[in-house]
Amino acid sequence: MKQVSANDLRELIADIETELNRLERLAQGIKQVRSAIQQEPELAATFYESLALKLHNFYTGCERIFQLIISELNGSIPSGYDGHKRLLERMSIARKDRPALISANTAQKLQEYLGFRHIVHNLYGFELDPERIDRLVENQEPIG
Repeated sequence: MKQVSANDLRELIADIETELNRLERLAQGIKQVRSAIQQEPELAATFYESLALKLHNFYTGCERIFQLIISELNGSIPSGYDGHKRLLERMSIARKDRPALISANTAQKLQEYLGFRHIVHNLYGFELDPERIDRLVENQEPIG
């Protein structure tokens, strides 16, 4: 672990709070889109594409927080083909100089969003599974 000053920690806390505020705003957007799906079912396909992007952004926001923590406390972010997965795993593992930052259960749940983010990158919006999106939205609320 690199040497971190009190000022560095204050800055880290401020950065994390900024990301948490963004995630809260995103959660409100998810609720609005879900409401729109119920009110205008004929537009559901379009709304599901919006939900997919918001779920993508949810995981990206979580990952930004992890990157802030790792870069400030450890100095380097994992890279390579599995860097995203390793970053998530590192958050759930206690180190001699710090506790685990998320539970193994939370890491497992977030793994689903990491996988979904990959799917969003590689499929057209109309190819996404609305049932999976609904399930991820429902599971996201306790995480966020």
